[in-house]
Amino acid sequence: MSQRRTLWEEGREPGRQVVALGLALALTAVVLDQAVFGHVGPFFDVCYVLICIAMALAVRPSDFFTVGVLPPLLMVAVFTLLGLTRPDVIADQGDGVIQAVVSGLGHHAAALVTGYALCLGILAVRQRVLTQSRPPARSAH
Repeated sequence: MSQRRTLWEEGREPGRQVVALGLALALTAVVLDQAVFGHVGPFFDVCYVLICIAMALAVRPSDFFTVGVLPPLLMVAVFTLLGLTRPDVIADQGDGVIQAVVSGLGHHAAALVTGYALCLGILAVRQRVLTQSRPPARSAH
């Protein structure tokens, strides 16, 4: 009888696809938050944390590093895009791109830290479960 895989062993998506999905989901959250509330706020923060969790659960083990460094890069990429196109949704109207990105990161630091910590924690648990579930290597004696 074969043993069923746990939640920690399920992720099988390539890192590139997880990156693309994460970016698409984050941009969708920005669009929805901006359309409903007029700025990027708590809705984006909750979505961002959930996206970080989903990425850590979806990626295949060989691409753990890619997702392990992704959360801060994802937020910087999204806020840079916003700083270039709509700085008023993450900062003051007259702010330049760099100031808008810095303001956005400052306003959403709690979501960044929470999402990153959960992502790394999930990847650590997955790595531990995967190494424990592998049969030990036979010795050459």
